[in-house]
Amino acid sequence: MSFALRNTARLVSSARPALRAVQSRGYADEMAFTLAAANKVFYDATNVRQVDVPSFSGSFGILPKHVPTLAILKPGVVTIYEQDGAAKKVFVSSGTITVNEDSSVQVLAEEAHPVEDLDSGACREILSNAQSQLSSASSEVERAEAGIAVEVAEALVKAAE
Repeated sequence: MSFALRNTARLVSSARPALRAVQSRGYADEMAFTLAAANKVFYDATNVRQVDVPSFSGSFGILPKHVPTLAILKPGVVTIYEQDGAAKKVFVSSGTITVNEDSSVQVLAEEAHPVEDLDSGACREILSNAQSQLSSASSEVERAEAGIAVEVAEALVKAAE
């Protein structure tokens, strides 16, 4: 047996106990989902099929038995696939996403609004105002704040269209 093959066999046999431990964790086939913002609680430990989230490390989908995760939300749309198959979309400005070992998921957003409630004209006006603030910003702090406002407004316009 070659050196590489022996090492691979040794790695596989040493990984078996860890694999059995992960398989026996008893993850649920259900996923309790909470989506809350300062303005509203959208879901409160509601069982859902899947949640798709935008994060700064990339957008990703969450199903029951997802690996525990903590991520920062970027401005965009969270899509929730409910048990009956309906897909609900909620715009979030920022926040956090937590996936726990028991398959529960929490999205805590700074601000959130159902996509169907967004007015594309109003969203474009918000973007225009944010861009004006960015172009007239005189300090680094003002430029940073205006830059964040532009990023959120661009995602808002995209979500509304």
